[in-house]
Amino acid sequence: MMTTTTNTIAMLQNLVFSVPISRMVVRRYSLSTAAAAATISTATTAVPSLKPASSKPVRTPHVDSQVLLGMSEPELQQLAIKLGQEGYRGKQLHHLIYKRKAKQVEDFSNLPQTFRNELVESGYKVGRSPIYQTVTATDGTIKLLLKLEDNLLIETVGIPVQEEKGITRLTACVSSQVGCPLRCSFCATGKGGFSRNLQRHEIIEQVLAIEDVFKHRVTNVVFMGMGEPMLNLKSVLDAHRCLNKDIEIGQRMITISTVGVPNTIKKLASHKLQSTLAVSLHAPNQSLREKIVPSAKAYPLEAIMKDCRDYFQETNRRVSFEYALLAGVNDSVENALELAELLREWGKTYHVNLIPYNPIEGSEYKRPYRKAVQAFAAALESRKITASVRQTRGLDASAACGQLRNKFQKSPLLAETDGQESKPDAEAVSC
Repeated sequence: MMTTTTNTIAMLQNLVFSVPISRMVVRRYSLSTAAAAATISTATTAVPSLKPASSKPVRTPHVDSQVLLGMSEPELQQLAIKLGQEGYRGKQLHHLIYKRKAKQVEDFSNLPQTFRNELVESGYKVGRSPIYQTVTATDGTIKLLLKLEDNLLIETVGIPVQEEKGITRLTACVSSQVGCPLRCSFCATGKGGFSRNLQRHEIIEQVLAIEDVFKHRVTNVVFMGMGEPMLNLKSVLDAHRCLNKDIEIGQRMITISTVGVPNTIKKLASHKLQSTLAVSLHAPNQSLREKIVPSAKAYPLEAIMKDCRDYFQETNRRVSFEYALLAGVNDSVENALELAELLREWGKTYHVNLIPYNPIEGSEYKRPYRKAVQAFAAALESRKITASVRQTRGLDASAACGQLRNKFQKSPLLAETDGQESKPDAEAVSC
């Protein structure tokens, strides 16, 4: 999905306060990782190559019903009873999974050995994946690559807001797919191809992994990582329920982003969530949008705007529009005025997040000058459209969302490959 480049992190400015960075550090992950805000000095080493396990990536997910992560407390109680235990054991399971964040059944030390054995013999597992690689920015932002059971890699990002007393807010930017099939023209993830949808536990575990690394509770979640959430809506909604009910993150602290998939905004509205819907628009008219977002041909701009209006009427939640500013493409004052007219035609409760583009490798697009960005924002505000300009937070172009995964994988890794153990301690990636 288009939001899985460096510009994804920029979208989160309303959640995190940022400053530009000049370098990033790739390092081996360990349980003794220091506070995420620590600045890592740079050094340069070679990146080992990883041989693919097969010529084609896995495209059909293996739906695993024996995963504990994602189950609600009533479901875990039913499972305990099914396995011959008292119902209260399910409540203990819930605490172990979501509070103590146990990663495997063997870690359930306060459960009877017979119950643990029964879980293992019945094929149940927690559903946590190992961290394959980490990237730490000098401002404290951390990107993780998680290695899934089928040896595919996914990205997730932890974005802290830090004050003198420590972290006051921690946002997890999560992926919903392995890669993305929509191939927006400026997106690094789309250039890496698409493998499959994520299961609910593979989404949830990203948040828990961020909490493990930062040693801090995640306060906000944004579905702005790899993939198009609306193409995996069932798993996204299942994960949303768990994040809200079991991990106890408020619905208003969760944002679901989309480039637009026909009929899905209506489906999402029917659930009456109190979470934020962020629509990646990137153009003020249909013809320009089709050039930037190829999938727009199947979902006309007028239809998207109607669905967004209906979404507000159904949920009473304001829709946010993301707009990546591409130099000489969609960043003129005329484009801004046309965008303002479009939004005013369909409602008065919209907000526009302007994201100056950060170039990625192989892209012909360029970042606009600051004056052009300011003129665009001023033109919107002159038409009474609320707009804000986002700054890059934490990631440079060569390590943008999607690019780290592309760097290490175009197909499943060999089963025995472990990036944490095979990599040297550090590698600098310059802006």
